[in-house]
Amino acid sequence: MTEMTESKNGRYHTPVMLDEVIWLMNPKPGGTYVDCTLGSGGHTLGLVERMGTGGTIVGIDRDEDAIAAAKRELKHCSDSLIFVNGSFSELEEIVRSLDIEQVDGILFDLGVSSYQLDEPLRGFSYTENGPLDMRMQQGKGVSASDLVNNLPFEELRDILKDYGEERWASRIAEFIVKRRDTAPILTTGELVEVIKAAIPASARRSGPHPARRTFQALRIAVNRELDELRSGLGQAVRILAPGGRLVVISYHSLEDRIVKTVFRKMSGSRNQGCLRILTKKPIIPSKEEVISNPRSRSAKLRAAEKF
Repeated sequence: MTEMTESKNGRYHTPVMLDEVIWLMNPKPGGTYVDCTLGSGGHTLGLVERMGTGGTIVGIDRDEDAIAAAKRELKHCSDSLIFVNGSFSELEEIVRSLDIEQVDGILFDLGVSSYQLDEPLRGFSYTENGPLDMRMQQGKGVSASDLVNNLPFEELRDILKDYGEERWASRIAEFIVKRRDTAPILTTGELVEVIKAAIPASARRSGPHPARRTFQALRIAVNRELDELRSGLGQAVRILAPGGRLVVISYHSLEDRIVKTVFRKMSGSRNQGCLRILTKKPIIPSKEEVISNPRSRSAKLRAAEKF
């Protein structure tokens, strides 16, 4: 197994279900593979070590900081790697621009990277105070602050309900609107305060952090994550070679539902399907992995092979 990488604040980043990813991707010498969520490069390093010499891995990430960090971590195997700053919806364009017609395996490890969560200035964390940003592509598009301070009540409520599956969506949206009428909500800490005020104390005494679902919903909306995923999966299937593997790790029900639906749709004989599903049920991390890497606890892995 690959070694863990250390972030600038001393925390370690461990690739989720690395052994399962390597087993299902089954990388071969001379093959061409794509890691659509490069992050700190843990999965990519595992693929390089298994593949050996002569192959190519294209590492893609929307976050320029992630690309820079991965280049540092993987500099010893850079001959096998191509780094690209881009999004899921650009997958096919990126691969074609590299004069690659087909690839032998594609990995999506969805969600937020450890680096993004650990860096308060990125605005993803509800446990650290920082600017209310949440953009994976820094400086591009609308931020979480833009949405929180400008969306009408109804749209804000629907985002929290649909993307966060938040039970208290209406109440949280109502409290946000009231607070911003007094002063804009500009930091993650300010937003957490509003959320805690909106959710009754009895509902905050157990379960996950009260702001978790709201932050998830805003992050998904800011980065158009579900639309990007649907687009990326469709493009991935098109550029896979026969026998190529598609492996996806998701972290919440909305993502997993999309992956499951796409796999089923593209494996059905009535639709002239081209995929063979390799995981009848999603693979989840072992108890040991969850203990050693708590951020893996909600992960679900699905895989399919093109024929």
